[in-house]
Amino acid sequence: MERIRAALVDIDGVLTVSWKALPGAVSAMEQLRGTGLRVALVTNNTSRTRAAIASRLAGLGFPVDAEDILTAPAATAAYLREHFPGARCLLLNSGDVRDDLTGVTLVEEGDADVVVLGGAGAEFGYEALNRVFRQLQRGARLVSMHRNLYWGTEDGLDLDTGAFLEGLEKAARTHAEVTGKPDPAYFASALAHLGVEASEALMIGDDIESDVLAAQRSGITGVLVRTGKYLPETHRAASGTPDHVLDSFADLPALLARLAVKDGGTPQR
Repeated sequence: MERIRAALVDIDGVLTVSWKALPGAVSAMEQLRGTGLRVALVTNNTSRTRAAIASRLAGLGFPVDAEDILTAPAATAAYLREHFPGARCLLLNSGDVRDDLTGVTLVEEGDADVVVLGGAGAEFGYEALNRVFRQLQRGARLVSMHRNLYWGTEDGLDLDTGAFLEGLEKAARTHAEVTGKPDPAYFASALAHLGVEASEALMIGDDIESDVLAAQRSGITGVLVRTGKYLPETHRAASGTPDHVLDSFADLPALLARLAVKDGGTPQR
Protein backbone atom coordinates (compact mmCIF):
# COMPACT_ATOMS: atom_id res chain seq x y z
CA MET A 1 0.00 0.00 0.00
CA GLU A 2 1.36 3.41 -0.98
CA ARG A 3 1.56 6.22 1.50
CA ILE A 4 -1.79 7.95 1.98
CA ARG A 5 -1.74 11.58 0.86
CA ALA A 6 -5.44 12.42 0.49
CA ALA A 7 -8.92 11.70 1.80
CA LEU A 8 -12.16 11.86 -0.15
CA VAL A 9 -14.98 12.30 2.35
CA ASP A 10 -18.73 12.01 1.87
CA ILE A 11 -20.81 14.54 3.81
CA ASP A 12 -24.35 13.27 4.44
CA GLY A 13 -24.21 10.40 6.92
CA VAL A 14 -20.46 10.73 7.46
CA LEU A 15 -19.86 14.24 8.76
CA THR A 16 -23.48 15.23 9.35
CA VAL A 17 -27.02 13.88 9.57
CA SER A 18 -29.79 16.38 8.78
CA TRP A 19 -27.05 19.03 8.82
CA LYS A 20 -26.09 18.32 12.41
CA ALA A 21 -22.47 17.34 13.03
CA LEU A 22 -22.00 13.72 14.07
CA PRO A 23 -20.13 13.16 17.37
CA GLY A 24 -16.39 13.62 16.96
CA ALA A 25 -16.60 14.54 13.27
CA VAL A 26 -15.37 18.14 13.62
CA SER A 27 -12.42 17.09 15.77
CA ALA A 28 -11.52 14.31 13.34
CA MET A 29 -11.57 16.73 10.40
CA GLU A 30 -9.34 19.12 12.32
CA GLN A 31 -6.92 16.26 12.97
CA LEU A 32 -6.95 15.35 9.28
CA ARG A 33 -6.06 18.91 8.39
CA GLY A 34 -3.29 18.78 10.98
CA THR A 35 -1.66 15.78 9.31
CA GLY A 36 -1.31 17.69 6.06
CA LEU A 37 -3.54 15.31 4.14
CA ARG A 38 -5.31 16.81 1.16
CA VAL A 39 -9.07 16.66 1.67
CA ALA A 40 -11.99 16.81 -0.74
CA LEU A 41 -15.62 16.51 0.29
CA VAL A 42 -17.28 14.48 -2.45
CA THR A 43 -21.04 14.49 -2.19
CA ASN A 44 -24.12 13.49 -4.15
CA ASN A 45 -26.00 16.21 -2.29
CA THR A 46 -28.14 18.04 -4.83
CA SER A 47 -30.09 20.43 -2.64
CA ARG A 48 -27.39 23.06 -2.05
CA THR A 49 -24.61 24.75 -4.01
CA ARG A 50 -20.96 24.28 -3.12
CA ALA A 51 -20.89 27.70 -1.49
CA ALA A 52 -24.00 26.98 0.57
CA ILE A 53 -22.65 23.60 1.71
CA ALA A 54 -19.32 25.15 2.70
CA SER A 55 -21.07 27.90 4.65
CA ARG A 56 -23.25 25.40 6.52
CA LEU A 57 -20.31 23.13 7.39
CA ALA A 58 -18.12 26.04 8.48
CA GLY A 59 -20.95 27.17 10.74
CA LEU A 60 -20.81 23.75 12.42
CA GLY A 61 -17.07 24.16 12.99
CA PHE A 62 -15.66 22.12 10.10
CA PRO A 63 -12.45 23.65 8.66
CA VAL A 64 -13.60 23.61 5.02
CA ASP A 65 -14.38 26.08 2.24
CA ALA A 66 -16.10 25.90 -1.14
CA GLU A 67 -12.91 24.85 -2.93
CA ASP A 68 -12.82 21.66 -0.85
CA ILE A 69 -16.27 20.56 -2.03
CA LEU A 70 -17.07 18.59 -5.17
CA THR A 71 -20.77 18.13 -5.83
CA ALA A 72 -22.85 16.02 -8.19
CA PRO A 73 -24.46 19.17 -9.72
CA ALA A 74 -21.04 20.61 -10.58
CA ALA A 75 -19.98 17.27 -12.09
CA THR A 76 -23.26 17.16 -14.01
CA ALA A 77 -22.68 20.63 -15.44
CA ALA A 78 -19.24 19.59 -16.69
CA TYR A 79 -20.71 16.45 -18.23
CA LEU A 80 -23.51 18.33 -19.99
CA ARG A 81 -21.13 20.99 -21.34
CA GLU A 82 -18.90 18.27 -22.79
CA HIS A 83 -21.47 15.80 -24.12
CA PHE A 84 -24.54 17.95 -24.81
CA PRO A 85 -23.28 21.48 -25.56
CA GLY A 86 -26.12 23.93 -26.03
CA ALA A 87 -28.79 21.33 -25.20
CA ARG A 88 -32.14 22.38 -23.77
CA CYS A 89 -32.24 20.75 -20.34
CA LEU A 90 -35.25 20.09 -18.15
CA LEU A 91 -34.19 19.89 -14.49
CA LEU A 92 -36.16 18.04 -11.83
CA ASN A 93 -34.52 18.57 -8.46
CA SER A 94 -35.30 19.32 -4.83
CA GLY A 95 -33.36 22.47 -4.01
CA ASP A 96 -31.84 25.27 -6.06
CA VAL A 97 -28.42 24.40 -7.49
CA ARG A 98 -28.55 26.56 -10.60
CA ASP A 99 -25.43 28.46 -9.54
CA ASP A 100 -23.46 25.20 -9.89
CA LEU A 101 -24.95 24.43 -13.32
CA THR A 102 -22.83 26.96 -15.18
CA GLY A 103 -22.97 26.78 -18.96
CA VAL A 104 -26.17 24.69 -18.94
CA THR A 105 -29.35 25.88 -20.68
CA LEU A 106 -32.30 25.14 -18.41
CA VAL A 107 -35.83 25.31 -19.79
CA GLU A 108 -39.20 25.45 -18.07
CA GLU A 109 -41.47 25.09 -21.12
CA GLY A 110 -41.47 23.16 -24.37
CA ASP A 111 -39.52 20.10 -25.37
CA ALA A 112 -36.14 19.32 -23.89
CA ASP A 113 -33.10 17.60 -25.39
CA VAL A 114 -31.98 16.26 -22.01
CA VAL A 115 -33.87 15.51 -18.81
CA VAL A 116 -31.68 16.02 -15.73
CA LEU A 117 -32.66 14.45 -12.41
CA GLY A 118 -31.20 15.73 -9.18
CA GLY A 119 -32.20 14.83 -5.63
CA ALA A 120 -35.71 13.66 -4.84
CA GLY A 121 -38.17 15.56 -2.69
CA ALA A 122 -41.67 16.97 -2.81
CA GLU A 123 -40.99 18.10 -6.39
CA PHE A 124 -41.05 14.45 -7.53
CA GLY A 125 -44.84 14.29 -7.74
CA TYR A 126 -46.92 12.53 -10.39
CA GLU A 127 -47.29 15.53 -12.69
CA ALA A 128 -43.56 16.25 -12.73
CA LEU A 129 -42.54 12.61 -13.19
CA ASN A 130 -45.09 12.14 -15.96
CA ARG A 131 -43.74 15.21 -17.75
CA VAL A 132 -40.26 13.68 -17.55
CA PHE A 133 -41.64 10.38 -18.87
CA ARG A 134 -43.24 12.11 -21.85
CA GLN A 135 -40.03 13.95 -22.67
CA LEU A 136 -38.16 10.65 -22.63
CA GLN A 137 -40.78 9.13 -24.92
CA ARG A 138 -40.13 11.98 -27.35
CA GLY A 139 -36.44 11.06 -27.43
CA ALA A 140 -34.86 13.23 -24.73
CA ARG A 141 -31.73 11.79 -23.12
CA LEU A 142 -31.78 11.00 -19.41
CA VAL A 143 -29.00 12.22 -17.12
CA SER A 144 -29.12 11.68 -13.37
CA MET A 145 -26.86 13.23 -10.78
CA HIS A 146 -26.94 9.94 -8.86
CA ARG A 147 -29.05 6.83 -8.41
CA ASN A 148 -29.10 6.56 -4.61
CA LEU A 149 -32.20 4.73 -3.40
CA TYR A 150 -32.35 6.51 -0.04
CA TRP A 151 -30.45 8.75 2.32
CA GLY A 152 -30.26 9.06 6.08
CA THR A 153 -31.95 11.73 8.20
CA GLU A 154 -32.38 12.14 11.94
CA ASP A 155 -35.88 10.67 11.53
CA GLY A 156 -34.72 7.63 9.54
CA LEU A 157 -34.22 6.82 5.86
CA ASP A 158 -35.90 8.90 3.14
CA LEU A 159 -36.48 7.84 -0.45
CA ASP A 160 -34.10 9.31 -3.00
CA THR A 161 -33.85 9.60 -6.77
CA GLY A 162 -32.91 6.01 -7.54
CA ALA A 163 -36.31 4.79 -6.38
CA PHE A 164 -37.94 6.87 -9.13
CA LEU A 165 -35.16 6.56 -11.68
CA GLU A 166 -35.48 2.81 -12.09
CA GLY A 167 -39.18 3.13 -12.85
CA LEU A 168 -38.58 5.86 -15.43
CA GLU A 169 -35.87 3.80 -17.12
CA LYS A 170 -38.12 0.78 -17.42
CA ALA A 171 -41.21 2.71 -18.50
CA ALA A 172 -39.36 4.75 -21.13
CA ARG A 173 -37.08 1.87 -22.16
CA THR A 174 -33.99 3.96 -21.69
CA HIS A 175 -30.93 4.06 -19.42
CA ALA A 176 -29.73 7.05 -17.44
CA GLU A 177 -26.23 8.45 -17.69
CA VAL A 178 -25.13 8.96 -14.06
CA THR A 179 -22.67 11.76 -13.31
CA GLY A 180 -22.14 11.62 -9.53
CA LYS A 181 -20.99 8.71 -7.39
CA PRO A 182 -20.52 5.86 -8.31
CA ASP A 183 -19.40 7.09 -11.75
CA PRO A 184 -15.63 6.47 -12.16
CA ALA A 185 -15.23 9.87 -13.81
CA TYR A 186 -16.44 11.53 -10.62
CA PHE A 187 -13.69 9.87 -8.59
CA ALA A 188 -11.12 10.64 -11.28
CA SER A 189 -12.13 14.31 -11.14
CA ALA A 190 -11.73 14.34 -7.35
CA LEU A 191 -8.27 12.79 -7.56
CA ALA A 192 -7.23 15.29 -10.24
CA HIS A 193 -8.55 18.11 -8.05
CA LEU A 194 -6.28 16.94 -5.22
CA GLY A 195 -3.32 16.07 -7.45
CA VAL A 196 -2.92 12.51 -6.19
CA GLU A 197 -3.03 8.98 -7.58
CA ALA A 198 -5.82 6.58 -6.68
CA SER A 199 -3.44 4.44 -4.63
CA GLU A 200 -2.62 7.46 -2.46
CA ALA A 201 -6.21 8.19 -1.44
CA LEU A 202 -8.92 6.99 0.93
CA MET A 203 -12.66 7.28 0.28
CA ILE A 204 -14.78 7.48 3.44
CA GLY A 205 -18.52 6.93 3.04
CA ASP A 206 -21.69 5.46 4.51
CA ASP A 207 -22.95 3.99 1.20
CA ILE A 208 -21.13 0.70 0.69
CA GLU A 209 -21.88 0.48 -3.03
CA SER A 210 -21.80 4.07 -4.34
CA ASP A 211 -19.12 5.42 -2.00
CA VAL A 212 -16.84 2.62 -0.92
CA LEU A 213 -16.89 -0.23 -3.41
CA ALA A 214 -17.15 2.15 -6.36
CA ALA A 215 -14.04 3.94 -5.10
CA GLN A 216 -12.23 0.63 -4.65
CA ARG A 217 -12.97 -0.27 -8.27
CA SER A 218 -11.15 2.94 -9.17
CA GLY A 219 -8.11 1.89 -7.12
CA ILE A 220 -8.91 4.03 -4.07
CA THR A 221 -8.80 2.53 -0.57
CA GLY A 222 -12.38 2.27 0.72
CA VAL A 223 -13.48 3.05 4.27
CA LEU A 224 -17.07 2.29 5.29
CA VAL A 225 -18.55 4.03 8.35
CA ARG A 226 -21.47 2.63 10.34
CA THR A 227 -23.39 5.91 10.44
CA GLY A 228 -25.91 7.67 8.20
CA LYS A 229 -27.59 5.27 5.78
CA TYR A 230 -25.47 2.29 6.87
CA LEU A 231 -27.50 -0.89 7.38
CA PRO A 232 -26.02 -4.23 8.49
CA GLU A 233 -28.15 -6.12 5.96
CA THR A 234 -26.91 -3.92 3.11
CA HIS A 235 -23.35 -4.52 4.29
CA ARG A 236 -23.87 -8.29 4.30
CA ALA A 237 -25.50 -8.31 0.85
CA ALA A 238 -22.95 -5.99 -0.78
CA SER A 239 -21.17 -6.85 -4.02
CA GLY A 240 -17.77 -6.69 -2.35
CA THR A 241 -15.83 -6.14 0.87
CA PRO A 242 -14.68 -2.72 2.11
CA ASP A 243 -10.97 -2.32 2.77
CA HIS A 244 -11.78 -0.92 6.22
CA VAL A 245 -14.92 -0.55 8.37
CA LEU A 246 -15.17 2.04 11.15
CA ASP A 247 -17.89 2.87 13.65
CA SER A 248 -17.75 6.51 12.59
CA PHE A 249 -15.65 9.23 10.96
CA ALA A 250 -14.33 10.04 14.44
CA ASP A 251 -12.28 6.83 14.21
CA LEU A 252 -10.47 7.87 11.03
CA PRO A 253 -7.43 9.51 12.68
CA ALA A 254 -6.69 6.24 14.52
CA LEU A 255 -6.96 4.29 11.25
CA LEU A 256 -4.56 6.70 9.55
CA ALA A 257 -2.12 6.25 12.42
CA ARG A 258 -2.28 2.45 12.01
CA LEU A 259 -1.75 2.73 8.26
CA ALA A 260 1.21 5.04 8.81
CA VAL A 261 2.80 2.50 11.17
CA LYS A 262 2.32 -0.29 8.61
CA ASP A 263 3.87 1.97 5.98
CA GLY A 264 6.82 2.72 8.21
CA GLY A 265 6.28 6.43 8.45
CA THR A 266 3.69 9.16 8.65
CA PRO A 267 1.28 10.45 6.02
CA GLN A 268 3.00 12.79 3.60
CA ARG A 269 2.43 16.52 3.90
